[in-house]
Amino acid sequence: MRQEWPTIGARAIGVSPLGFGGAPIGNLYAEVSEDTAQAALDEAFARGIRYFDTAPFYGHGLSEERVGRALLGRARRSFVVSTKVGRLIASDASRTQILNDGFAVRGSRAYFDYSRDGVRRSFEASGQRLKLDYVDILLLHDIGRMTHGERHAEVLRQALDEALPVMAALRDQGAVGAIGIGVNEQAVCLEVLEHFDLDCIMLAGRYTLLEQEGSTELMALAQRRGIAILTAGPYNSGLLGPAACPGATYNYAAVDPARLERARNIYAECQAEGVDVGAAALQFPLAHPAVASVVAGQRNVDEVRAAAQRLSTPIPGRLWDRLKRAHLLAADAPVPSA
Repeated sequence: MRQEWPTIGARAIGVSPLGFGGAPIGNLYAEVSEDTAQAALDEAFARGIRYFDTAPFYGHGLSEERVGRALLGRARRSFVVSTKVGRLIASDASRTQILNDGFAVRGSRAYFDYSRDGVRRSFEASGQRLKLDYVDILLLHDIGRMTHGERHAEVLRQALDEALPVMAALRDQGAVGAIGIGVNEQAVCLEVLEHFDLDCIMLAGRYTLLEQEGSTELMALAQRRGIAILTAGPYNSGLLGPAACPGATYNYAAVDPARLERARNIYAECQAEGVDVGAAALQFPLAHPAVASVVAGQRNVDEVRAAAQRLSTPIPGRLWDRLKRAHLLAADAPVPSA
């Protein structure tokens, strides 16, 4: 089965179609016990999930530590791990509030550092937390105007001049199997690709059942150039996650009325065909030739089981036709075969 999975980079890293998103077990928005996190990771492995995505930012190192403990002792070639650089974690006794940077952690802070030294320090610290001597996929985290606003041009230049060359050197040295960026917007991907070749891109929330217009150019370019797309945020920050009706959030904030109405219409079409929206949301991105994996955040055993079941649930081909006729899906969007 492993040989049939999409591959990334010269090392031909195989990623499972469903990836385990490690932000929730880094105490995203609420604490997750160690037992709950480890049970979720073990369940993911038992259900055939072999791609685990994490980052220093997720719980200020907690997610990486938990992934490392869960994978310790397993055959190294039996799983794929991606982590990220671009932020460093530091102790900060003043951080005593319930949530810091959106995570239920105290006594630490995360700060951006895209310098050569910062990238190397971040990578070395990640290796220690993950207990790995090499990382399969290394992503440059959260560059782009959406994150950095007026500093975007400055950050982009440093990413191109310092961060990405260091990442490429780590790949050349065999410490990393493939490199890319992990972002929430198409524009910065296109800017980077004008100047720097990437093996992959983790794109969160822009190529989903809810929306495709924010990734059209990138998806076509990635297909032409053989760049693997790792689609994250398939539920658009929880909007398409619930079984019965849309959630209340989109892009990590309260959903706007227009997006909510679109989501309601998607639910209506899915319910007319007896299809779980979550199943459609997980399966849709994988039909695109450029997509290697869909990465969904998973907090506990129940969420792992639900994601695995959603990925394997049969979906009638007429659902995709309905969504296209209702202009809820791009007319030329590739769809899963029935």
